[in-house]
Amino acid sequence: MSLQRALDLAAAAEHRAYPKPTVGAVVVADGEVVGEGATETAGRHGEVVALEAAGERARGATLYVTMEPCAHQGTTPPCVDAVLAAGVARVVAGSLDPNPEAGGGLDRLREHGVEADLEDSFEARRQNEAWRTWASLGRPFVTYKIAVTLDGRVTVPGERWVSGVESRRVVHELRAVSDAVAVGMGTVLLENPRLDARNVDARRQPRRLAFGSGPLPTGSELELRSGALEDELRALAEEGVQSLLLEGGPTLARSFLEAGLVDKLLLFVAPKLAGDGPLVVPALERPLGLGHMTSRQIGDDVLLEAYLRDP
Repeated sequence: MSLQRALDLAAAAEHRAYPKPTVGAVVVADGEVVGEGATETAGRHGEVVALEAAGERARGATLYVTMEPCAHQGTTPPCVDAVLAAGVARVVAGSLDPNPEAGGGLDRLREHGVEADLEDSFEARRQNEAWRTWASLGRPFVTYKIAVTLDGRVTVPGERWVSGVESRRVVHELRAVSDAVAVGMGTVLLENPRLDARNVDARRQPRRLAFGSGPLPTGSELELRSGALEDELRALAEEGVQSLLLEGGPTLARSFLEAGLVDKLLLFVAPKLAGDGPLVVPALERPLGLGHMTSRQIGDDVLLEAYLRDP
């Protein structure tokens, strides 16, 4: 229950600490919550905020935290040191820290006599999925977004849009929280898209990319990325891009899927039968399994979300 409260605190503070991960924390003593917090805008970690709120009541208490306390000196001191100084008796973490420089916090706590348990919560890992991929794999977290009909087509003859207006608004919201948005050259030549976030609150506009050999149409504001996909993603990560929303057509999607570079799939399924047109993904070399699939209604459409790789 207290770990769920920590997850709720982190969710409420989502993106507040960007580009750092968001961590929620709760201190419980004698069955009572005595301190709680989430990572702050300046980067002060959630467990430090919660421990300071608890004060002396943290001694002998249990700390519930969505990610294990960090064990290295970064822009802030190691959170493990703050936990030990507070006299916490037990730590329950929802996820490990994937950063090779900062991980190992639970092991260090155990070395100092603190009971440390990992619950390995998918929800905890999902909350920082982009940062976790960026920190551990050295590339952005890639989400492939596509709108399809019930018969799996990505176009409808005689219609401009496959999905409804509510779904298209969600796409702009997704752009607003992504570091970069990308399409392939086929989409560029066919639609010359803007790829910006419009009519929604956006902390900033995403970088707008086109993967392919080019050239871009005259007046296009997209960045052309012509190298191998793995190399381009690595370069983007080095430039601070943690999340990439892939909006390209089936050809680009197949390239990313075959290379194992798609982490999450967002499928907006419209209540239509196109009868003809390109399929959502051309023939793959092998089937790809999906996990953690969920669905929700978006206007008349249904949004299916599934993962190709655990964050």
